[in-house]
Amino acid sequence: MSGPLRTDLPLVLASASPRRLALLQQIGRVPQSVVPAHIDETPHRDEMPREVALRLAVEKAQAVAALHPDAVVLAADTVVACGRRILPKAETEAEARACFALLSGRRHRVYGGIAVRVPSGRLWQQTVMTYVRFARLSAADIDAYIVGGEWHGKAGAYAIQGAAAAFIADINGSYSNVVGLCLHRTENLLRAAFAHEAAAHEAERA
Repeated sequence: MSGPLRTDLPLVLASASPRRLALLQQIGRVPQSVVPAHIDETPHRDEMPREVALRLAVEKAQAVAALHPDAVVLAADTVVACGRRILPKAETEAEARACFALLSGRRHRVYGGIAVRVPSGRLWQQTVMTYVRFARLSAADIDAYIVGGEWHGKAGAYAIQGAAAAFIADINGSYSNVVGLCLHRTENLLRAAFAHEAAAHEAERA
């Protein structure tokens, strides 16, 4: 994790998620710019959840890097899966209720794809998986959560850092990955990326 860091390279977060921005700020990584990546996030036919998370993170990083070629670009994607089934980012109450019907009383997986692209074109990428188990939910539990509206736009229709924390029976793996970005893995990738660019910069000057 050691190595020289180039402070002259801006960090761009390729995400519209306020949760990812807050997580980065938590560890002192404050991006100079936040640029949402406008890509098609539809899974490919027969694509596994892990593959979707990483592919979308890479595509987001590449798309934003094309707009900011002189920056270190960080992108991520979160996929909530029950078996091979990918749960949607709930946009309707019906979608949210369908998600809770699957999640109630069972364990599921949260995949976080992380991608970092640097000006020289090199790309670092990694996938993180966390197991999360929901308690069995009553109709009243679900109704109350639906009314609160926290589910809207969330993968799997829940935010672990919000009211849904009361539903989580146990978790195995990175908590911040479920929120939206595994901080330990992200910091390691950023350190490697900045160190690589510093070494390349020094080699050019030699």
